[in-house]
This record gives sequence, C-alpha cells and structure tokens, in this order.
Amino acid sequence: MSEQRKRRRHGRMRDGTGRDSGPFEKPKNFKETFAKLIRYLKPFRIELVVVIIFAIGSSAFSIVGPKILGKATTNIFEGLVARIAGLPGGGIDFGYLGNIILILIGLYLLSALFSFVQGFIVTGVAQKISYNLRQEISQKVNRLPLKYFDTVTHGEVLSRVTNDVDTVSQSLSQSTSQVITSGTTLIGVLIMMISISWEMTVAAILMLPISMALVMMVVKRSQKYFVAQQRNLGYVNGHIEEVYGGHNIMKAFNAEEQVIEEFDKINGELYDSAWKSQFLSGMMMPIMVFIGNLGYVVVSILGGWLAVRKVIEVGDILSFIQYIRNFTQPVNQLAQISNVLQSTVAAAERVFEFLDEKEEEEDIATFHKQDGIEGRVTFEKVRFGYKEDQTIIKGFSADIKPGQRVAIVGPTGAGKTTIVKLLMRFYDVDGGKICIDGHDIKAFTRKDLRSMFGMVLQDTWLFSGTIMENIRYGRPDATDQEVIEAARAAHAHRFILTLPEGYDMVINEDATNISQGQKQLLTIARAILSNPKILILDEATSSVDTRTELLIQRAMENLMRGKTSFIIAHRLSTIRDADMILVMRDGDIVETGSHEELLQKNGFYTSLYNSQFANA
Repeated sequence: MSEQRKRRRHGRMRDGTGRDSGPFEKPKNFKETFAKLIRYLKPFRIELVVVIIFAIGSSAFSIVGPKILGKATTNIFEGLVARIAGLPGGGIDFGYLGNIILILIGLYLLSALFSFVQGFIVTGVAQKISYNLRQEISQKVNRLPLKYFDTVTHGEVLSRVTNDVDTVSQSLSQSTSQVITSGTTLIGVLIMMISISWEMTVAAILMLPISMALVMMVVKRSQKYFVAQQRNLGYVNGHIEEVYGGHNIMKAFNAEEQVIEEFDKINGELYDSAWKSQFLSGMMMPIMVFIGNLGYVVVSILGGWLAVRKVIEVGDILSFIQYIRNFTQPVNQLAQISNVLQSTVAAAERVFEFLDEKEEEEDIATFHKQDGIEGRVTFEKVRFGYKEDQTIIKGFSADIKPGQRVAIVGPTGAGKTTIVKLLMRFYDVDGGKICIDGHDIKAFTRKDLRSMFGMVLQDTWLFSGTIMENIRYGRPDATDQEVIEAARAAHAHRFILTLPEGYDMVINEDATNISQGQKQLLTIARAILSNPKILILDEATSSVDTRTELLIQRAMENLMRGKTSFIIAHRLSTIRDADMILVMRDGDIVETGSHEELLQKNGFYTSLYNSQFANA
C-alpha cells in the first residue's frame, strides 16, 4: 500500500495530538457514547415500560416453577420412604402430582407468551432506532462539506451506514431484552433461594465474585480488539469498493497481484483483531461453567447436610440446584452482553463520530434569489488553499459581464477547477469574495446559488435509472417532450433512439452499458434542460469524437447565448471564440484578453497554444 493511501485510509485513526493512536485503541469516551445510546431509547419509554412489565411477568412465572417442582419431588420421596418403611398411608399421591404438572404447564405457557410479546416490542424498538440512525446519517451526508469526502474513502462512509448501524441494531435487539429479563430473573431467583436456605444462598453467591473478576479481566482485554475489528472491517469495505469500482483500470495495468497483496494485508489485520476478540469473548462461557459446577458441588453437599438435619426438605435441594442454574444463566447472559456491548459501543462511537463531523456553515440568506439575475460574476482578490499552510489561489480577481463567454486555461494544477468549486461554494474562500450581480455568494442559500448554475464536468455522473430520468435530473418538473428537445439540442436524440427501449433504457449502476461519449452527451442534455443563468463547462467535450464535438459546439452556441459561461479546456482550439480568456498559472491570472490579443502578446498563452502543435 502506498504511503499516501495509507495516510488517507488511516487518517481517521489519529488522536488529538496528531499521532497514530495505535492499531488497537480503546473508545475515546465509553461513557459518553453509551449515554448517547441511552438517549436514543428515550422516545420509546412507554414501550420499554411495557417490556419491563412483561419481562417481570415472564420471569415470575418461570421462577415459581422449580419451587413447585420441589414440592412434587418431596411428595414422591416421602411417599417412597413411607412405603419402604411400611408406614400407613405410604405411597405416591398421583392426584397431587397431576395438579402440579397442570400448574407448571400453565405457568410455563404464560411465561413463554409474555416472553414472546416482550421480544416483539424490543425488536420493533431496535429497528426504529436503526431506521432513525440511517435517516440521520443520510441527512448528515448532505450537510457535510466536500472536504470531508476528499479525505475519507467511500467504503469507510458506507461501512458506518451499513455495518456499524447493523451492529448497533442487532445488539439493541438482543441485548435490551436480555438485560431486562436477566435482571428481573436474577432478583427473583435470589429471593426464592433465600426463602429455601440462606446458608446455601451465601455459598452459591460466594462463587460470583470469583467468576465476575475473571470475566472482567477478559472483557478488559477484549475491548480494544472489538474496536479494531470494526475499524478494520471498514478498511476492507473501502478497499473492495475502491478496487471493484475501478476494476477495468486495475486489469489494464496488471495490478492484480498488488491488489491481492494489499487485500491480504488488510484482511490479515481484520483476521488478527477478529479472532482475538472472538477467542477472548469465547473464554467467558467456559469460565462461568467451571465456576458454576463448583457451586453445584458445594450446594449439593451443604444441602444434603441440611436435609439430614431436617432444616430443609429433600425436594428443596432439587429446587435450589434449579435456581442456581437459573441464577448463573442470567449472570452468564450479562457477561455475554458485556462482551457484545464492547462491539456495540465501538460501532456506535464510529456512527456518532460521523454524525458529529463539522458541517457546512449554515446558510443565512440576506439576499433571496430573484428571477432577474443577470449573471455578472466578480472575483475580488480571492485567496484559497485546501490546506491552511498551502495556498493555491493567490489574489484572483476578474470581472465577468452578463452573457460573456469566459475561458479559463492553464497548465495542470494551475487552479482552474478550484475556481469552479469556489464559485459553486463546494468550498468557501479563505480571503476576498465572489459576487453575482454585486451580491456576495454567501448572501444566497446554497440551494438558490446552485440553481443558477448548470454544470457539465469531465467526470460524468449518471445514476441507475432510465435515460429519461437521468436527463430529467436537471429539472425534475420537465415534461417528456422537454427532455426529448434537450436531447435533440445536445445531439443525443439520434443515438438514444438506436438503444434498446430508447429513452426507457435503464442505465446500470456503473453506467457501463453506454459509451463514455454517450454519457457525456446525456450530461450535456441535462444541463440544457436545466436552462441555467450561468454555465460551467469543465472539459465538456473531452470524451467525444471530433465530429460529435463539432455538433456539440453548435448546440452550445445556442445554449450559451445570453448566458454567462465559464469554459475550462486544455485543448485551446475549442475556446478561440471566447469573449475573454483568463490564463492561470500557479493560482494567479497572468494574462487576460481575447484569443487574438493574447497571441499578439507572445506570452505564456502563446507558448501554451503553440505547444499543441509542437509535433506537427
């Protein structure tokens, strides 16, 4: 993995000091994250109260069972002893046993019914929380600045929306019910155990500190590995999304071995953290079973001694052993829940970290967009850098009159596309200001500002849907006929009719079932349909053949008439007719003028222009 990609992929793993926080860091704030999860449960207070009531009912019906079963055992034991001793009235009272069996069946059926209702409600609550989290993430994505997506991989974001939210949802669905049931069962069983024998209860409880101490040691060691597991899962998703998104390029450059090697490394890190977390968590059950077995031995010996002394009945020993099993089971469940909680908090922390990311500055419109916008654009000493210590645009100034056709040219890295990003407020300027019709663009809402622009970029973007829907994206309320007219103007209509199903043909997820040039024509048709005040064409004809380019240029003549247009192009032959050409170099405008005027100056533009014909 290259150092640059390492830094990008691991950039989210740094602490506040900027240092790498290690491969297995703990949650930054366990208590705060857990408190946030609890706050998400507050709107469902009524449902949770109902769950608690049903959990108490389910546990109560289940807890009474062993006590009644103990009475049956005592009846059988005493009857058999009396018969063996030849005492009068000896034998088993089957009528009494039959009644006990019917009572137990009824109790266990009620317990199962209450448990079913409880699980139904808890599952609904967990899914609603999951739904709300995804809604918040979806809305958050639209409020984040473009800078965030330039520094975080798509796979990392997708992992938070899918894996992390699913982990939280599943954990809440399973753990909430178990916590309530285990808690009520633990209290109820303890009361029943004391009612049988406080001495045996003390002996059973003394085993708990030993088991809990061992469990806490395991939890403490496993917590960091659960955090690492969730993080590494995000890296794996990011790598897969990145590689298979550009699968053709990877194949073309014979990078299979490099990709496999990189995946093996990331997958190895996931394997390392996953098996350690699962192995350590798997140790809890054997520990609890071992301590529980020791408890059975102690209680059996003590119970036999108490029964001989007539302090308790023989059936009470059986009941007590059942209660110990019922007592250790919720303790085991709570131990498992504490294990699951590590994974839940690690996932929730990543989700909340995403939701807490710094958003774009809130729109405070002091000037509302009017239909009378003319399209005058003014740059006043604009200064900008993607990083604070690296300024790219230095003192950029220009005054573009309404309806002018302005070309921005310059070598790669001069800042041409950055100007467009600033104009659309994908980024805000560090100094100076940009005005439209004399109003600072910050005086408009982003929605109003961007509705003035129509963009056709070098990197086309189409979504999975019909061609009609993709063109209509430029103006959702457009009629089918208006969409077709826009396609005609972009010279896309003819090739669309040759496709299967024409305008109703569905473009696949990666838009690989049409050519790059056809995709470009569709994005141009989309811009034509939107009928904007200001046009931005960033290498708009770079992916089409010469003949199609000429047709598009004619369509653009009509499209740009009366509109302020910014044209970014490397092929200078395409911008000869521009009203103004801004020549950029290292973030500054070094020359301004028409094509002929700039050639007469015999400066930087002339050297750029002549370099295109150097081979000729």
